[in-house]
Amino acid sequence: MAMRRPPSFFGGLRARELSGGRAPARASAARLPYLSDLSSDPGGRGCGVISVEHSGVVAIPFAVSFCKAPQISRLLAVADEDGYVALYDTRRRLPSRSSSTEKSAETRLSDWVAHNNAIFDVCWIKEGSQLLTASGDQTVKIWSVENKKCLGVLSGHTGSVKSLSCHSSNPDLIVSGSRDGSFALWDLRCDPKTPNGHGEACLISSAVVKEAHSPTRRNRTRSRAKGASTSITSVLYLKDDISIATSGAADNIVKFWDTRNLKAPVSNKTSQSTAQPSKEGVTHGISSLSQDSYGAYIAASCMDHRIYLYSTLHMDKGPIKTYTGSKIESFFVKSAISPDGTHILGGSSDGNVYLWQVDQPESGPIVLKGHGGEVTSVDWCALEVGKVASSSDDATVRVWNTKKIDCTNISSPTVIRKRVTAPIIDCPRSASHERTTASRDVAACTSAGSELPGSHSPLRPRVLEFGTPESVKKRAFSLFQEEALDTRNSPGAQMSSPSSVLNPPPSLKRKTIRDYFGSSTS
Repeated sequence: MAMRRPPSFFGGLRARELSGGRAPARASAARLPYLSDLSSDPGGRGCGVISVEHSGVVAIPFAVSFCKAPQISRLLAVADEDGYVALYDTRRRLPSRSSSTEKSAETRLSDWVAHNNAIFDVCWIKEGSQLLTASGDQTVKIWSVENKKCLGVLSGHTGSVKSLSCHSSNPDLIVSGSRDGSFALWDLRCDPKTPNGHGEACLISSAVVKEAHSPTRRNRTRSRAKGASTSITSVLYLKDDISIATSGAADNIVKFWDTRNLKAPVSNKTSQSTAQPSKEGVTHGISSLSQDSYGAYIAASCMDHRIYLYSTLHMDKGPIKTYTGSKIESFFVKSAISPDGTHILGGSSDGNVYLWQVDQPESGPIVLKGHGGEVTSVDWCALEVGKVASSSDDATVRVWNTKKIDCTNISSPTVIRKRVTAPIIDCPRSASHERTTASRDVAACTSAGSELPGSHSPLRPRVLEFGTPESVKKRAFSLFQEEALDTRNSPGAQMSSPSSVLNPPPSLKRKTIRDYFGSSTS
């Protein structure tokens, strides 16, 4: 008897959906009513207020990230506008707001100057032993968490690096998005080029896509700051380990790129279609993207003060749910869907933190009060359900936890799902901050040059685009049929990277979300 082929990642998602597989998610959400009792008031271990300062000088935090390694998921990395990275153990007893400044030094495990410019994103890799930092100095640096040593520099962007994401099963593969309008793919296994002036090994990108979210000609003429309008605001390596999602400040489109389908260099003038303007004639950009640990949902925070939820299998239908209540008035305000896909956590320009239940957007959000300025970055602790962190322009980071449970690991059917990878198959923050960083971009890292030294020419992979409601209503569904992946006719990527993802053997083909977009229409 022939062995039955195991279902692919997205095929498994579809099978569960058709068989009523959404019940576990609802059960999980029902098991977490205590999230309404989140508090950052110290009353036990695992909650409190962290004052972000160095040698008595306060700094505004731009990024917070819990470690994703199970053994040390309690560790929180905080990056700020002065270029510092600090690590905190969130199981310790954290101070209250009134004592946070005087106890800031004893609260930290360690801190160091990672860049001489603002840090906009941080990303844990290699089971928490290394940390990536994305900076306004136009570089990404790799740090050893243990000894705070710089292990390498990813150089080549010509604008502030705004977002980072790591391949879910191969920590050597990284994607970065920049204010220069490009996103770049990196393979940390590549041999570095000549060290820079600080003796740091510099790596070049495996591929670059420029003008990934360029504005329309009409919007470009209106734009006062081209760098701000073309900026890549968020990048995600999706759970199929092949596709990349990007968003930009110029449009409200989420674009999906197939990393295997990179073609020969094309003209940089080739434009991508952008979102249709709203009734007011304004196209709202997207400030951040996030996905759950299983890859079933993608949440997009839009500058129209809404968060849109997309189903990975039905992106062509547009957002399946919309969440309102928060104020998203700058591209520094982020949101994050919980690892189990049951809740969405969002910052807000009104100084509050908002928490929505995914299945009940009509119920409205839970409002967490305490910050005294715009709330920007937020994150979930992967293994301690009920623990979240938020950063704010009030120069503090708050760690929120529930008082009804201790900081123990709680598993739900969606949390304990195994890491998923697409199998191989046979194939017959505020406007003033943005202006400040824009001026820094011009002066910082002039030695980096305007092009990537020794790298490939800018490439434009085939891309799928999905917009928020103001654009998706006017986009023909034929786009998805025309862009459906043709595995027999699409040429293989001709790349020199050693990565098997960027340059797979021609006899092997792995399915991506695009394959399922095509099959869903048949």
